[in-house]
Amino acid sequence: MLIILAFIILFHLAAIILLFVATIHNAWWVVSPPGREVIYTDLWYSCNVTCYPVESSHTTEAAYLQAVQATMILATILCCVSFFVFILQLFRIKQGERFVFTAIIQLLASLCVMIAASIYTAQKETFHVPSLREGSYGSSYVVAWISFPVTLISGLMYLVLRKRK
Repeated sequence: MLIILAFIILFHLAAIILLFVATIHNAWWVVSPPGREVIYTDLWYSCNVTCYPVESSHTTEAAYLQAVQATMILATILCCVSFFVFILQLFRIKQGERFVFTAIIQLLASLCVMIAASIYTAQKETFHVPSLREGSYGSSYVVAWISFPVTLISGLMYLVLRKRK
């Protein structure tokens, strides 16, 4: 039982790390213009040698970008909260009960990641300036999509898991 508990905790910590990397790292969109340096764009900045804010990110035209920002931050916060709730429930719930509250929070985090990555996929053209539209998805975007099934599986594990001795 101790090995299963350690696996679940490590799996949850991996989900948290993936969400932090996807949210913070600046490689959601990568543009390689010929003869110039590679430009990396994340949810807040576009960077080559120096970083500058994403143009019009504070306007209503960038509402999709703001939705992606909000849902990725919310997913990261929910994943961290669900970890602490799991630790508290580990000591508080009675033997034989399920970790339902932890599972619900983790599944909500998974839903937020899916929403953020889906919005970014569908609306990437609307919040990139024309000079940055000829690019490709970066590593943070891929990590965000990888963190979706990881958080989903983690939430489902908590739904099935029962407390034992």
